[in-house]
Amino acid sequence: MFIILGITIGVAVIVFMSALLSGLQVNFLSRVLNSSAQIQLLPPDQVARPLRGLGRELEDSVVQRPAQRIVSIDQWQKIQQRMLALPGILVAAPTLSGSALAVRGDASRAIGLTGVMPESYFRIIRIPNYIVTGKATLASDEIIVGTQLAEDLGATLGDKLNVQAANGNAAVLRISGLFDLGNKAAIERNSYVSLRTAQSLLGRAGAVTTIELKISDIYAAETLARQIAAANPVRAESWIATNAQFFTAVNAQKSSNTLIRAFVALSVAFGIAAVLVVSVIQRSKDIGILRAMGTTRGQILRVFLVQGGLLGLAGAIIGSCVGIGGLVWYHSLVRQADGSELFPLILDRQLFIVTLILAPLTGLLAATAPAVRAARLDPVDAIRG
Repeated sequence: MFIILGITIGVAVIVFMSALLSGLQVNFLSRVLNSSAQIQLLPPDQVARPLRGLGRELEDSVVQRPAQRIVSIDQWQKIQQRMLALPGILVAAPTLSGSALAVRGDASRAIGLTGVMPESYFRIIRIPNYIVTGKATLASDEIIVGTQLAEDLGATLGDKLNVQAANGNAAVLRISGLFDLGNKAAIERNSYVSLRTAQSLLGRAGAVTTIELKISDIYAAETLARQIAAANPVRAESWIATNAQFFTAVNAQKSSNTLIRAFVALSVAFGIAAVLVVSVIQRSKDIGILRAMGTTRGQILRVFLVQGGLLGLAGAIIGSCVGIGGLVWYHSLVRQADGSELFPLILDRQLFIVTLILAPLTGLLAATAPAVRAARLDPVDAIRG
């Protein structure tokens, strides 16, 4: 009973921690990837070219990097279609970004203006999920702004803003929705309009500055980005490169989860082995009598191996139930400030299948040494004690 209790606790810890960390990881990834694309395609960097003279190259000792002007991706429609044809790419959304000034009465704020095609862009950046007031619609005269920006301007849903670009173009746009991404910097500056409206305001007819990509395997983003950059006249930045610290934290979380499971499994194995070693010592005379009555070494060996396997299986079944129960209770208890769940409840069937396979195997391996010891006992020595 004590060894089953120990295995139960060990398996429950493994199941609880694995499911908890998986849920937290999915929550972290969804927060990052719902507010940024997995891969961004950008125009290539503008570089200084050295002067060339009559048959020889003339260049200064220092070539300064030129100022990076806002330029469009050359032939972006063809590149977009090429991206959609690649395996693993689910969505390709063109965008145009620039700076503008939002004015309402005496209040004005500098904003980041992003022109998008809602039907594709909102499949990558889930703005509709973060709308707190209004709808995520973008007609030619509509704009979606953050809640903090609206508060700073004293505006609300349905109010009109005078949006002025640096080139002198201006447009009066109606607020169709207010969003809250949970990031103050984003909700006090970011705003979204239709792509054609942004092109008109920024004086960039037919231009886009970014193509946002959504892919099926988020962990293959960096590899895919390098392949795209090598085959197309664009820069490709993956979410792994732009969120390097976050990705490092995710990998560290995975490593810690693996270490926790390994050490818990090791402690369970030593517990089983210790109990069975004591059992062999205490039952030495019984084993000797069985051997004297004709019981073979193989039969003695199987007795202790089966005992270890059954202990592991019983502990795995009970421990899995305890781990699931604890996880469901903890998930219902811990909530965010707004009452929503802190992490999604993920009960992966594969986790339980692996647990029910590995726990009996651990029991068998732990029982190997005691079983071999029992099988090697000499009947006469065992009976004499």
